[in-house]
Amino acid sequence: MLDMDTKASARSVLVTGCSSGIGHATALRLARAGFVTYATARRPDTLADLAAAGCRTLALDVTDERSMREAVAAAERDGALFGLVNNAGYSQSGALPTLPMDKLRAQFETNVFGLVRLTQLVIPAMRRAGAGRIVNISSMGGRLSFPGGGAYHATKHALEALSDVLRFELHPAGIDVVVIQPGAIRTNYAERVVREMPDTSASSGDPYAAYNAAMAAATVEAYERGPLNTLGGDADAVAKVIERALTSARPRTRRGHESLRSQGRQSLTLPGARPDHVYAPHAPRAL
Repeated sequence: MLDMDTKASARSVLVTGCSSGIGHATALRLARAGFVTYATARRPDTLADLAAAGCRTLALDVTDERSMREAVAAAERDGALFGLVNNAGYSQSGALPTLPMDKLRAQFETNVFGLVRLTQLVIPAMRRAGAGRIVNISSMGGRLSFPGGGAYHATKHALEALSDVLRFELHPAGIDVVVIQPGAIRTNYAERVVREMPDTSASSGDPYAAYNAAMAAATVEAYERGPLNTLGGDADAVAKVIERALTSARPRTRRGHESLRSQGRQSLTLPGARPDHVYAPHAPRAL
């Protein structure tokens, strides 16, 4: 098992999705803490400031097998990784009845299948080393479900289940699995939601076009001007929790951060926090 008194500089961590938000803040924090930090993104040119801060930057597309193999091989050149932070992901919004299947598949490729495959690739070296830490970034959306976010929520619920199973299967090898469940974070989340939303124009012929447009507008309002902007934490708040998950001798299986706890009272009105029959009658009025 890992001697947790070992200096951070003796441990290496690969972080996915570092071009912005939580991934960027995590790579920066870990590098400053002395970890050998491999910051990755599909476009490594977006990581220049992280390279200047001491990170080792790599190109990594979690939907591409060759890209994943090459990144892991580069990161393991000096020995097994101690940690993998599976952060890469995005939110595909849109009403499920008319959401194009290619968009649903792409959501799972990035948020679930890529995460699983990258984890498979780092496990053999961790197993030989007898220690390792897998940190999977979930969401409050892995506990609750909001109309219009079915694809995203499905991936985060899947991540939670996969992590629970992996934790059991990897424990004998000395590898811990930790799930981080952020609440609302002040990042470019709303911008990406709107960009990935299906065609919301009236001419699209989609019976849910107006619904999707309303969801996009509500997301922008909530995250940029509304309560989630006020209640939300910054990305470094989550990065701090991730650092703790990597350095704790006995990490918790799940960790939230302050913005999730501050939203606890509001979440009592959301599906998943109340019985289904209480929430269901409201769904038709939301369409």
